[in-house]
Amino acid sequence: MTATTSHKLSVVEKIGYSLGDLAANLIFQTLVTFIAFFYTDVYKIPASTATSIIFFCGLAGAFFNPVMGMIADRTRSRWGKFRPWILWTSIPFGVIALLAFSTPDFGPEGKVIYAFVTYFLLVIIYSANNLPYSALSGVLTGSMAERNSLSSYRFVAVMVAQFIIQVLLLPLVLILGDGDKAAGFENTMTLFSVVGIIFFLITFFTTKERVVPTAEQTGSIKQDFVDLFTNKPWIVMLVLTILVFVTLALKGGMYIYYFENYLSEPDIALFLNDIGFNGFIAGLNSALTSMGLTTFHWPEDAATSGFSLFNAGGIIFMIVGIGFSKGLADKYGKRNVFASALLVSTLFMLLFYVYPSDAIGLVFLSQVLHGFFYGITIPLLWAMIADVADYSEWKNNRRATAIIFSAMIFGLKAGLSIGGALVAGILAMYNYDADLAVQSPETIHGILTAVSIYASIPFLLGVAAMFVYEINKTMELQIEQDLIDRRSSQLAE
Repeated sequence: MTATTSHKLSVVEKIGYSLGDLAANLIFQTLVTFIAFFYTDVYKIPASTATSIIFFCGLAGAFFNPVMGMIADRTRSRWGKFRPWILWTSIPFGVIALLAFSTPDFGPEGKVIYAFVTYFLLVIIYSANNLPYSALSGVLTGSMAERNSLSSYRFVAVMVAQFIIQVLLLPLVLILGDGDKAAGFENTMTLFSVVGIIFFLITFFTTKERVVPTAEQTGSIKQDFVDLFTNKPWIVMLVLTILVFVTLALKGGMYIYYFENYLSEPDIALFLNDIGFNGFIAGLNSALTSMGLTTFHWPEDAATSGFSLFNAGGIIFMIVGIGFSKGLADKYGKRNVFASALLVSTLFMLLFYVYPSDAIGLVFLSQVLHGFFYGITIPLLWAMIADVADYSEWKNNRRATAIIFSAMIFGLKAGLSIGGALVAGILAMYNYDADLAVQSPETIHGILTAVSIYASIPFLLGVAAMFVYEINKTMELQIEQDLIDRRSSQLAE
């Protein structure tokens, strides 16, 4: 094997790589956002049973990540360590995703068994696909500047997928199913599966693993874990990943309650009308019906409509923020830019606490500004994890990219689980009652506190964690150059 010192990536390779994340997130975002709704409202599985399926299968997927990381790090093929997994899992991923959102006509017990098996297979195949995909970013290039650029491309694709799922999926389900949600989900997932398989294949054929060891590395599983837990930057990044995704799950889960119970619905309706959004939807549907097409089924009640537009605005400005990420990181270093942007984004989130219920314009403005500054951090989190893999090789003379990424993905899933549980826990603590038309002042105050102060605490702890993360701009450059020199000298021997 050779050690490559020229690690400039073409635009084609960056786009090709990013399409893999778009493909995975069409499925993953649907899973995270709509699987509970699909089970309870479409497939008619009892909510308590659906909760157990989601919890136990999700936990199994989280613990499978480190196993998959060790398997991927020990994979040997003519295509490399990680690229072949994208190829091997592309078609199974698409097929299982379609099966997981299908509704075969079984009895009550048969539905539960079918849902459990398909969900379990989906989280396992997701790990087998996405863990090597994430680790691939650490071996496409040894240039940390190029990784910043690659991450920006990648997470624009992620935001596109997130926009499609959070803003457009329900209208797609209604349109493609002609009002039948079961048929709509199946037809939508068929579309996503076909597109996903094509995009995974593009990722495989347009990428190349360049960062490879000059000699076969050997090491035990025990040594993998010793390297991990003596790697201080890895520990910091694991804690940071958990904290970030706790906040994302907590605020994401609470916003719908904020719109339905705190914000004034008449003022939301007035705001949507004043900015021309209602007129835009009416004009769009008029154009569609004039062409003989089905209307665009946008939510009609003001709270849900405002919530969907609120999400759309945040995602669009996250994409804008991602565009600034590379330039800032190249100039000031990932650590400093990440901490600064995360802090500013948190301040805009804290402002929700002081806004009155009729300040709809200020709520939307804070959301887009929060989205912009948080967007700057999105590529940097995963680029820093790739840097931690370099740090491990630099310190230990052993490269274990996938096991490092697998631990971070475990942190991601743990954060999502904790944040999701906090949503239900906080609602219970403040005596939320879904049967009440109007919640008590105590409950409304709890919801307001959750989307502002409680959701901000993990982000602020994440900012504090950056003060003990030692890979600054100077060390980034030193690690990059030392590894290039080391690989070159080993080749010359």
